[in-house]
Amino acid sequence: MTWAEGGVAAVGWGGAGLLLTAYAMASAERIPAGGRAFQLLNLFGAAALTVNSGYHQAWPSALLNTAWIVIGLAALARRAPQVP
Repeated sequence: MTWAEGGVAAVGWGGAGLLLTAYAMASAERIPAGGRAFQLLNLFGAAALTVNSGYHQAWPSALLNTAWIVIGLAALARRAPQVP
C-alpha cells in the first residue's frame, strides 16, 4: 500500500467514524438530531467518505455522500440566522 492509498483509507475510516459518532450520539440523546454538532459531524464525515469513494471510483457511494454534504450545508444555512 502506498502512502496515498493509506492516507485515503485513513480519511475514509475517519469519515465513517464521524458518521457513526453522529448517529450514536443523536440516538443516545447526547446531541440534538437536528443540531449544529450533528450536522457538522455528518458534513465532515460525508466529505471524508466522498474523498475515499471518489479515489476508489465507487460512484454510487460518492454521489450519496455528496448529497449528504448538500443536505448538511442546507441544514446549517437554515440554522445560521438562529445562531448569534
